[in-house]
Amino acid sequence: MAKVALDLEHAVTRRHVDGAAGEMGWRELAAGDGWSASDVICTAGPRERAFEEEHPAVSIAVVLAGTFQYRSSLGRELLSPGSLMLGNEGQRYECSHDHGTGDRCVLFRYTRAYLDRLGVEGRFGALRVPPLRPLAPLVAKASAGLAGAEVPWEALSTQLISETLANAGTAAERDDPTPAAVWRVTRSIRMIENEPDADLALNVLAGQAGLSPFHFLRIFERLTGTTPHQYVLRMRLREAATRLATEPGNILEIALDCGFHEASHFTRAFRTEFGVSPKAWHPRRAGGRKRRTR
Repeated sequence: MAKVALDLEHAVTRRHVDGAAGEMGWRELAAGDGWSASDVICTAGPRERAFEEEHPAVSIAVVLAGTFQYRSSLGRELLSPGSLMLGNEGQRYECSHDHGTGDRCVLFRYTRAYLDRLGVEGRFGALRVPPLRPLAPLVAKASAGLAGAEVPWEALSTQLISETLANAGTAAERDDPTPAAVWRVTRSIRMIENEPDADLALNVLAGQAGLSPFHFLRIFERLTGTTPHQYVLRMRLREAATRLATEPGNILEIALDCGFHEASHFTRAFRTEFGVSPKAWHPRRAGGRKRRTR
């Protein structure tokens, strides 16, 4: 299991051992004039009541572990690792954990004055951005930052708002799957996260969910915005990128640990996803100086 997800699991375990109710834990990672980045761990589960809240600023939460349901006047979405939760200033919303306990995100917040200085409007017409290739390097850097890598958080926050606005789109009218189907597929999503070395072929995942491959594929894509194959590939590449930025291990060993069986396949997939080779992903491996952060 990835370190980011493992930290969440430990927090959920401590909650159960203590017999405590689910709660939201915050840790500020970095902040500047009009922006902030925070590590947010939520240990709420299916038995916790969802309360209506309000976004105090324009918000983007990079989801890195766990799943949760997100509802507002724009509709409802399932948020899963690799996706972005979007929030407009003053927007009322609810988050719930109907099909599993806990989630972990890096939450970026922006004031109106900060966005004006960037020259961007900063208003979203959708609730979520699914795992998309243009955002993959930024999501991976946020994950690496939680795992201990030095990250230029202000530059990351600026890139994130720009790329998110370019890829967010608008909410669309869609038929929602039945609650039972959502529960089955959400369990599969959590299983993929918890057992990345398992056989994650479409027919296996569909069988474990008790659905036909066609039905599973349709619901999975509706809930996550991507196919199971793309989802698994991006999860493995994100974990490899995180480990390359934080561990001294051999690149091939990390690739094998993350589910890749051939070095050439891993290198091609990595370069396609992140725009650079595994070696060039982090300056330490490329022979450059370590990045400085604010």
